[in-house]
Amino acid sequence: MQLRPLPLLLAAVFASATVSSAHAATPKAATAPSAVLKVDFQKFTLPNGMDVIFHIDRSDPVVAVNLTAHVGSAREKAGRTGFAHLFEHLLFLESENLGKGGLDKMSARIGGSGANGSTSQDRTNYLQTVPKDALEKMIWAEADKLGWFINTVTDPVLAKEKQVVKNEKRQGVDNAPYGHTRYVINKALYPADHPYNWQVIGSLEDLQNAQLDDVKEFFRLWYVPNNVTLVLAGDFDPVQARKWVEKYFSEIKRGEAIKPMAKRPGAVAQTVKLAHEDNFAKLPELNMAWPTVEDLHPDSYALEVLAEYLSQTKRAPFYKVLVEDSKLAPNVQIGNQTSELAGQFMLRIRAFEGKPLDQVATAVDQAFAKFEQEGIPEKDLNRIKAGIETRFYSSVSSVLGKSALLAEYNYLTGNPGYVAEGIKKTLAVSRADVRRVYDTYIKGKPFVATSFVPKGKLALALSGSSKAEVVEEKVVQGAENAVDASANAEYAKTASSLDRSKEPAYGPTPALKVPQVWDTKLSNGMRVVGIENREVPLVQFDIAIDGGLLLDRLDKVGVANLMARMMTQGTARKTPQELEEAIQQLGAAINVSARAEDVRISVTTLARNYPATLALVEELLLEPRWDEKEFALIKQSVLSQIRQQEADPNALASSNFNKLVYAKDDQRSRNILGTAETVNAITIDDLKAYYRANLSPSVARMQVVGALPKAVMTRSLAGLDSKWKPKAVTLPAASKAADLAPAKVYFVDVPDAKQSVLQVGYRALAATDQDFYPAAVANYILGGGGFASRLTQQLREGKGYTYGINSNFSGSKSAGPFTIASGVRSNVTLESTQLVKQILQDYPATYSAADLETTRNFLVKSNARAFETAAAKLGMLDNISKYGWRADYVKDRERIVKAMTLPQVQALSKNYLDPSKMVWLVVGDAKTQLPRMKELGFGEPVLITK
Repeated sequence: MQLRPLPLLLAAVFASATVSSAHAATPKAATAPSAVLKVDFQKFTLPNGMDVIFHIDRSDPVVAVNLTAHVGSAREKAGRTGFAHLFEHLLFLESENLGKGGLDKMSARIGGSGANGSTSQDRTNYLQTVPKDALEKMIWAEADKLGWFINTVTDPVLAKEKQVVKNEKRQGVDNAPYGHTRYVINKALYPADHPYNWQVIGSLEDLQNAQLDDVKEFFRLWYVPNNVTLVLAGDFDPVQARKWVEKYFSEIKRGEAIKPMAKRPGAVAQTVKLAHEDNFAKLPELNMAWPTVEDLHPDSYALEVLAEYLSQTKRAPFYKVLVEDSKLAPNVQIGNQTSELAGQFMLRIRAFEGKPLDQVATAVDQAFAKFEQEGIPEKDLNRIKAGIETRFYSSVSSVLGKSALLAEYNYLTGNPGYVAEGIKKTLAVSRADVRRVYDTYIKGKPFVATSFVPKGKLALALSGSSKAEVVEEKVVQGAENAVDASANAEYAKTASSLDRSKEPAYGPTPALKVPQVWDTKLSNGMRVVGIENREVPLVQFDIAIDGGLLLDRLDKVGVANLMARMMTQGTARKTPQELEEAIQQLGAAINVSARAEDVRISVTTLARNYPATLALVEELLLEPRWDEKEFALIKQSVLSQIRQQEADPNALASSNFNKLVYAKDDQRSRNILGTAETVNAITIDDLKAYYRANLSPSVARMQVVGALPKAVMTRSLAGLDSKWKPKAVTLPAASKAADLAPAKVYFVDVPDAKQSVLQVGYRALAATDQDFYPAAVANYILGGGGFASRLTQQLREGKGYTYGINSNFSGSKSAGPFTIASGVRSNVTLESTQLVKQILQDYPATYSAADLETTRNFLVKSNARAFETAAAKLGMLDNISKYGWRADYVKDRERIVKAMTLPQVQALSKNYLDPSKMVWLVVGDAKTQLPRMKELGFGEPVLITK
C-alpha cells in the first residue's frame, strides 16, 4: 500500500441508502427515499476484454483515474503470499516509457493528488485525481503500467521493494498494539487451503523468499486487460477520452480466461479460543468472529443492520450490558465484514485495565440474551436506514470516491450501477430478517475467540485458551542485506505500434476557480463564512471556539477534552439516549472535540434536515446536561486511552516530541487527554467552570459548506445569535519559538520494538509569519512532496529503510514545529538518522533549478483540485476566519511560488532546515539501538524514562 491511505467507502454505502424526513427539532420516523440513489455512468469494453467506465462531473476541473485489477491475496498460492500487495508497490516504481520513478515523479509534475493504491483479498487498485489538462498523460501512463512494465522489475528492484513491504508490515502489524489479531483469527476461521487463510500483506518469510520468476508469472497471469477495469470520473470529454483509451490500451493482448472463484464461507467445527501476550498492549482485548456470508449475499444486508444495532448506540444491547451495567469497557465494536468469497461477523471489546476477559465473555452472553428477548425495535431499524443516505452522499462527494464505487461494483457484478439494487435490498430488511440472520449465523454457533493481553497478564485471557501461534521477528543487527535500486535496469523493450516514449502534451490549462465565499458576523460576535455547494444535497459545518487545551489549568489538563466529549451526552431537555436518537433519526452526525487551540463542533447533515439538525446543535451547546453517569463512563474511557498510549510507539513519539520542542509552561507540550493524575483529579464542576468561562461567541467562528444559499444560512442562525450571549474570554497571547538549544538525541525505550519511530525537528514558525509559506515551498522537495521528495526517494526507494517518511511545517498564530517523521527498520535506526542528517546538510547546496520547477508545477497545477471536496472547502474557510486571510489567498500563494528564486530557497533552507538546531527523538529498542546513537554526532543520547 502506498504511504497515504485510500479514502475508504463505507460498507453501508455498498449495501444501502435511504432518506430521513424531518422539519422540526424533534424528527419524525424515517421514510423511504423518493428517488433512487445512484451514480450515473457509461460503460464499454475494449476488444481485449478491458472494461472502461466513464462518469461525468463538471463541478471541478479534475479527473479521477482508477485502474482496478481483479486480483488480491485470494489469488495467491500458499507459501507465496503477499504477491498481490507487493505488485501494488512495484507498479508505482517504473515502466518502460515513464522511466524510473514512474507515476510518483509524473504526479508531482502534473499537480496530481499523488499516485496511490490499495490491496484487498479480492482486488488491487491504482488511482489518483489530476487536473483535467493531464488526463491524456494519465491514460498513457496507466497503459504503460499494464503493458510495458514487467521487464523493468529486476532483482535489485525486487530486493528493495521487499524491504519496503516488510517495513509496512512491521509498522502496521509487528510494532502495533493488537497488530497480530486478524492473522490469528483468519488462521482459525478459514481452513489452510482457503484463500482468506493468510493476510493480504503476506508473511515476512514468504516476502523474503519471493523470486523474480514467481513475480513475473503472477503479473502475466492476472494483470491482463480482461481482468482489469478502468474508471475515469470527472470533468472531461467522453468522446475524446474514449479515443485516448482505445489508442493506448487496445494493443495490449488479452490474457488467458480467468475463472471466477467459488464462494466459500469460513468453517469452525467447534469454538476455538486462542491467547497471545502482546508486547504493545496495556489493556486486555477480546475478539470474537463467526463465519457468515459473502458480499452481496441476500443475508449480508440484514447482518449489517444487526451489527450496527447491537453496539452503536446507547440503546444497543452491548452498550447497555458491557458499558453501562457491567462497566467492563468504554465501548464495543461489532461489524459484519464481507468480501467476495466469504464474510465474518466480528466483535471487538478492549476492556478496562485488569478486567478478566472471562467476565467480558459472560457479559457478551448477557447482551446477546437481551437482544434475543427484545429483538430490534422498528424505530431503531428505521434509524439505522436513515443514516445511510448521508453516508452515501459523503462517499460520492469526490470523483475519487465515485470512481472507487463504480469499479467495486463492476468487478463484483459486472454492473457498475448495482448500488441501486443494494439500496432496495437494505430497504427491504425487516425486524424478522434481523432476528433470522442472528439465529442462522450467530446464536449457539461456534466461533473463534482471541484474547490479546499485556505481557505477564495471561491470567486475564479466556479460560481454556490455547497459545496463539504468532510469528514475531527478532531484531538482529545486520541481519538484512543492504539494497540499492538506484541503478538503471537493463531490459529488452516491449514492442508497440506507437512511439510510447513521448509523453503526451498537456491539454488546455484549466482556469483556477476559487469558490465564492460569503462572510457575515452575528451580533453576538461570531463570524460566519460559507460556500454554497450543490454537488451533493448535504450541509457540513464547523463551529470553532478558540481555547481548547490552551485554557486548561496545568493541574487539571484534560478538562477541555472531557468537557467537549460531555457536550453530546444529552441536554437539559433530552437524556443522552434521546439526544443520540434525535440526531440519528435525521441521518446526521454531530461531533464535539477539543484540540490544542479550540473546541470544535463538526456537523454533517442532509440539506433538507439542516434546520432540525441546527436546532439540536443549539440545544447541546446552550443547554448542556452534565450527566453524572456519563461523566464517570467518559472519564474511565479517557484513563484507558492514556494507559494504552503508554505502550504505543507512535503515541509515545508524539507526546515526547511535544515536550521537547515546547517550553514546560506551554500547554502545547501537554497531552490533550491529560495524565492519569490530572484526569483522576477532575470533577464535573471543573467541566462546568470551563464551559461557563470559555465557551463564548466572542471567540467563535463558524465555517459552512453546503447546498443552501447564504440567505437561508444566515436566517437560520437568528436563534443562536440571540440565545448565545457573548462574554469576555482571555486567550493566551501568540508565542514565538524560544532560542534554540544545540541538537541532541533523545531515546524512549520500547523493549523488542521491531521498528524505531523517529521524530526530528524543532519549534519553527507561525502560520502568520511571512516566511511560513515560502519555507513550506522550500520543504516540498525535502519531504513535503510525498514520493517526489528526497527523504522518501533515498530512505524508502533507495535503501528500503522505511515504509514512509515526510517533513512539514505546522503552525497557527503561534509558532509550530518543523517535523520529520518516520518509522524505520529497527536495525538501521542509526543509519536512517545519519542519512536524514546528511540530506539536511546537503539540501541547500544541492537544491537545483529543476527542483524549483517541479515544486512550481505541483503547487500551481494542484490548485485545480484544491477545492474539490467539502473538507477542502472547510479547511479554506477555517484559514480565512482564523487568520483573517483574503478569500482568494490561494492566488496570493500562487504569486509567491511563481516569484521564488533559487537563492531564496537555498537561504530559507539554510535558515529553517538546519539539523544542528533539531531535536532527534527515537522511540525504539534501547538495548540494541541506544548505544549506537552516539555515532550520530550530537553527544551522548538522553534516555527518557516514561
